[in-house]
Amino acid sequence: MAQDTAQQPPPTAPTAPARALLPLILPSVTVGIVASLIFVGVSTAAEKLQHVLWGPLPDALGVGRYSVLWMFVMLFATGVAVGLVVWKVPGHAGPDPATLGLDAPVLPPVVLPGLVLAVALMLAGGPSLGPENPIIAVNVGLAMWLGQKLVPRAPGSLWPVLAEAATIGALFGTPVAAALVISEALAGRPLRGRLWDNLFAPLTAAACGAITTTLVARPTFDLGLPPFGHPRWSDVVAALVIASAAALLGMCAVYVFPYVHTAFRRLRHPMLMLPAGGLVLGALAAVGGHLTLFKGLTEVGELARDPDGWSAGQFAVMAVVKLAALVVAASCGFRGGRIFPAVFIGAALGLCAHALVPAAHPSVAVASGVLGMLLAITRQGWVSLFTAAALVASPGVLALLCIASLPAWLLVTGRPQMQLRADGTPIR
Repeated sequence: MAQDTAQQPPPTAPTAPARALLPLILPSVTVGIVASLIFVGVSTAAEKLQHVLWGPLPDALGVGRYSVLWMFVMLFATGVAVGLVVWKVPGHAGPDPATLGLDAPVLPPVVLPGLVLAVALMLAGGPSLGPENPIIAVNVGLAMWLGQKLVPRAPGSLWPVLAEAATIGALFGTPVAAALVISEALAGRPLRGRLWDNLFAPLTAAACGAITTTLVARPTFDLGLPPFGHPRWSDVVAALVIASAAALLGMCAVYVFPYVHTAFRRLRHPMLMLPAGGLVLGALAAVGGHLTLFKGLTEVGELARDPDGWSAGQFAVMAVVKLAALVVAASCGFRGGRIFPAVFIGAALGLCAHALVPAAHPSVAVASGVLGMLLAITRQGWVSLFTAAALVASPGVLALLCIASLPAWLLVTGRPQMQLRADGTPIR
């Protein structure tokens, strides 16, 4: 009898009854829609301001839109404007952005208006950061504040998870990315019930956030690169080499990051740190050109439309300059995330590889470069795989990316991350 008992499989966790999940639908749908509208609203406002700052305004002044002078002026002015927000607006636009990742802390309501203003000014002004981290933080804080007021019986831990999932779904235009991120976060926690029961509410919020963004803004990640067919052995080698090279380049930035952060922190005041960062970013833009400005998603599309339009050296310069700009912008206090600039860097590196070795398929090269760079910068394995695959929209690339992720992950795991603790030391 004891032997029979020992051979029995361990009991599986019971599934949650439908009556336990049904009350979660309305809060999840509401959070998903509101989170998406906030993301779309901030992004749209920033785009309209960007159009004015980089179009009619320099034209009226008789200055070239992307001349070296105007890039210096705009990036310095953006540093001043964001510095004023961080200095004077209640809440100081939240904590040091170098200490934040996708898992945002719950910020008090007084912080949120300043954070929204800071990220909108940053997106319009040209620093190399994306909207993801601050928008997630805004949605998490707002969901927590309103959720506790309107649905006081709901557990407080519910609202941050819903807001994070909803915002990630809105950012990527699909709930798959959110499901992968939440699954990865849940992997290290004891779960009550089945995994799908725990994903039910976040996935609902992510789906509503994604469909709202799709209906309102129609985003796309497909770069329109030449379609990739049946993999060859040369494609496997190319994916392995490019992903590993991108991971190594990304790790160079990760190791430099705390030193650059410390250098800016010695200036002590946001009205010194951020304008100084703007001047450094202006110098980098003068070297790399206007395509190395902004979050990078529109600019990487411009690169992908003509993979043979630049030389390998030009692609390499853009990748290195954009990586340096990402480190500076994230170190000096600009509010923003690192995923979208990392996509540009990885894509430029992949196109550089294609220019050096034309036999390397551009879709394989770009996807592998983005995969390796994102693994180094974010340490989010599922997000890195998903984003790299979504950029090329060729199912055959996915198997290559899974293979290429293995040596790239060995290069980055256990090493410092591009995120700091409050005392300035890197997180491992």
